[in-house]
Amino acid sequence: MTQKELFEQRRIGVVIPVGALRGKKSAGVGEFSDLAEFTDLAVKMDIGLIQILPVNDTGYESSPYSALSAFALHPLYLRIADLPEAKGFAPKIEALAKRFDKNARFSYRALLEAKLELLRDIYAAHERAVAARESLAAWIEENPWVKPYAVFRRLKQANQEKSWMEWSEYRNVTKKEIDALWNDPALKKEHLFWAWIQEALDGQFRKAAKAVADAGILLEGDLPILINDDSCDVWAHPEFFHVDLSAGAPPDMYSPQGQNWGFPVYNWKALAKDKYSWWKNRLAVAEKYYKAYRIDHVLGFFRIWVASRQDLASSSLLGRFIPFIPITAKDLADMGFDSGRLRWSSCPHIPTHEVWDALSRIQNADGSRNLAVIQREAEKTFARALDRINDEELWLFKDTVKGEKDIEAFDIHPFAKEYLISAWRNRVFLEYEQGLYAPMWFYKTSRAYATFSFEEKEKVDALIEARKLESEKMWETHGKKLLAMLIESSSILPCAEDLGDVPECVPKVLAKLNIPGLRVVRWARKWDAEGEPYIPFEEYPELSVCTLGVHDSSTVREWWEKEANQAAFAGFIGEPSLASVYNPGVAKKILQKTASAASRFRVFQIQDLLHLSLKYYANDPASERINVPGSVTDFNWTYRLPVSIAELEQDEELVRAVQELAAVKPAAKPATKKKGKAKK
Repeated sequence: MTQKELFEQRRIGVVIPVGALRGKKSAGVGEFSDLAEFTDLAVKMDIGLIQILPVNDTGYESSPYSALSAFALHPLYLRIADLPEAKGFAPKIEALAKRFDKNARFSYRALLEAKLELLRDIYAAHERAVAARESLAAWIEENPWVKPYAVFRRLKQANQEKSWMEWSEYRNVTKKEIDALWNDPALKKEHLFWAWIQEALDGQFRKAAKAVADAGILLEGDLPILINDDSCDVWAHPEFFHVDLSAGAPPDMYSPQGQNWGFPVYNWKALAKDKYSWWKNRLAVAEKYYKAYRIDHVLGFFRIWVASRQDLASSSLLGRFIPFIPITAKDLADMGFDSGRLRWSSCPHIPTHEVWDALSRIQNADGSRNLAVIQREAEKTFARALDRINDEELWLFKDTVKGEKDIEAFDIHPFAKEYLISAWRNRVFLEYEQGLYAPMWFYKTSRAYATFSFEEKEKVDALIEARKLESEKMWETHGKKLLAMLIESSSILPCAEDLGDVPECVPKVLAKLNIPGLRVVRWARKWDAEGEPYIPFEEYPELSVCTLGVHDSSTVREWWEKEANQAAFAGFIGEPSLASVYNPGVAKKILQKTASAASRFRVFQIQDLLHLSLKYYANDPASERINVPGSVTDFNWTYRLPVSIAELEQDEELVRAVQELAAVKPAAKPATKKKGKAKK
């Protein structure tokens, strides 16, 4: 089968994190070698695509989207027992497996620490032999990224795992300095430890990936568009990133304050000058394992939402898209905005009474107002945060206030902070550079906009819309150029995660470049139509990936029982009598209808496939989630299969149910009536 035929074949797929696998030899967490065992199950089930989450080293951060390196693999997924140096360590390996293997979810930090400790013992016993091994030296030369990674890892450990931005030395380094550290004989032992681990991970992952490919199954990886600011890549190549900006997403129905991810933004000009070598090298590494890859947040290749590092980590309301054609001071002057009007539109103005109103909620124990505390807190708030405008009962923020973090740092009552932060966002325009403005996402609800005349509102709206349309053309060119570069640089198939506030140019560019987009059934709706109906499965583009949920969402079971409008969805799939309590019968009907989508790939979370059998239902459906966005807990990203791969392979009923999904034909599109010629 040719590469083209491989990509164009209609397939059923499964999404499973590597760490979730329970193989015959895995120790407390899924390992790369378990993918080969899982492939045998996939073949039995007629599954044609296995999609995994990112597998890069994230250190002690459990989120796979917060990598320390865009190239290094995660030590957690290494099968220690298969290392040639591990002979004689069987009792310790067995003890590690026994300690962690019975956990329903894997213990991320404790398990990682235990694995690294054991790896250090093994390395210490074979240090000289490892250092003398020519194959390791050759591997290092073939993978030059490992040198700065190993140096970074050693320095990070020496600095108690703190961010490199907090290190006392080597915060700002040159390539020459990194090379000098790598070649320092006194440090060679530690550097080779990290290189030795990466060589072993590469070998095991390659072997497993070959088993998947040999079975005729596409292995799809996940390449997050962004990289953690506390990463080897940003530390070693700061020229490729704008570290003063934080990437995120604009407000939507799920995140009304937007999302601030805390990741730096690419300096595309610098990357272009370097012929995109960083991205091309990243794809070259991915190509060793994958036949396809998911581009996380593909919208970021067209334009990305950014906020100042001064803003709170949980908010990005004071954000803007880049690239974006700005609104200038001259544009506003031409509309009749003098300096006072411009300040009124772009600088939050705070009436005296609103500060008092915010603090009036302070109460005594009996529920009465604590007037003394209110008076004291009001005086502190005005003195520390605000400057009065002449003799008016109107205030501006002090010049020293640059963002929400500055407000959060004030020693004032929480009620005052809460109000001031909301007031800080209350403006029509964000002046991000002198004389350059971007419109606020909710500018029409601002205090200033409400005072505009009808004519002023019309002019402002028209100007903002004009800049958006002009910027859209720029986004199309930008996105097409970058995605074309990715396609030309690799033979693996890109699949786009194109969720969120999608510009009109995105689907056009994806279609032109033959990149499948994503359709999440619960969100694939005609939002502008009455009743917000679901899009029929037969109307899904063939060039798309259809799924019922993603790693950040609830499972279908939890969605059905706690979130869905059951009557609306049951009617949509033509099953009005579906039970309200999720069971294998309900699962079968929902999954089979989804499998009939016209999409080339119909991909299911492993949990949703397991719900085709009652054996695998957890007591609480929420416990089956992979991640709960907006929370940082030991629960997130630690999902494991409820039973071993071998047990699933013996479950003939489950295997047959998934085979039936794979056999579902695409839903037929309704026939269109031919128009006959009108009779005279």
